[in-house]
Amino acid sequence: MVAQGVLSQDKELQELISHFTLPLKSKIPPKTKRKKVIVISGPTAVGKTPLSLLVASVLGGEIVSADSMQVYRNMDIGTAKVSHADRAKVPHHLIDIRDITESFNVMDFYMEAMQAIEGTLARNHVPIVVGGTGFYLHSLLSGPPSGPPSVRQVRTNLEDEMNEKGVNVLYERLKNLDPDYAGKITRSDRQKIIRALEIISLTNKKVSDFSIHSNANQESYDFRCWFVYMPKEILYPKVDLRCEKMIGEGLVEEVKGLQQRGLEKNMSASQAIGYRQCLDFLHSVQSEEDWSIFVDSFKKASRRYAKRQFTWFRKEPLFRWLNIDNISFENAAEMLIQDYEQSF
Repeated sequence: MVAQGVLSQDKELQELISHFTLPLKSKIPPKTKRKKVIVISGPTAVGKTPLSLLVASVLGGEIVSADSMQVYRNMDIGTAKVSHADRAKVPHHLIDIRDITESFNVMDFYMEAMQAIEGTLARNHVPIVVGGTGFYLHSLLSGPPSGPPSVRQVRTNLEDEMNEKGVNVLYERLKNLDPDYAGKITRSDRQKIIRALEIISLTNKKVSDFSIHSNANQESYDFRCWFVYMPKEILYPKVDLRCEKMIGEGLVEEVKGLQQRGLEKNMSASQAIGYRQCLDFLHSVQSEEDWSIFVDSFKKASRRYAKRQFTWFRKEPLFRWLNIDNISFENAAEMLIQDYEQSF
């Protein structure tokens, strides 16, 4: 039984559901009973965390983070990490599981997320995967990318070279070695460039020669996927306000502390939005103009990231889009919960 007032079965809600959701582009015919997993994504600042907490509180869920930076301890403010109080109410996984000096990649995410999902199911709880890192979610839904395991020394050499020569030099090298794969990523995507060159170095094969993903997971799991969003003219001001809130809560001091712990040696974490811009400010003379540049570049990078998230998830066929601009989080949660319960 669900809480009264949280799940109503009225016609108005059914009409909302039909209005705000889109049919799946592809369906996997059920062969055996698949394990159900809720997946909630959406652009930065849209409200994924409060929505997921509402759903989890009603269904008895456990949340698996699909955020590539929330795995790092002490990266709290700039990642909008869920509070310890909320974590005490609803179990969370894949948060604060790495030190800033340790690496974390898509294969790590896949293995640890699957372990968390299976553990949640074994406890008869509902797995709810929440986050906006599209590449991580794609690997979860379709299977991890193939290729050799990472070799620390090879990766370190490539990272050092990128720091010395710049990302453009290594991207041009990738274009020469594997133009097909290079055309699928941007020249600013440092992590994918490094990984691609690492694979080529270890195998003497192009990344595009590998079978990137399978759909094996969709035969075992019924992923109930949602992309929650609001129009960009509504979202972008929220993104700007969140950036200002993070700065007001002490983002600069957080980055200073992480600097001392080795943030700049972590290729991935040091490039995270907010952290990269803050590091640039800390390396400047820190004038008023430098501060204005920091704040403006932080907001711009955050809005660009939101735009990329819209673009990425348009290509993900399992996600249904839910516009939450004109409905409450409670109504949105009801839709996700009804979808979960009615799909048995």
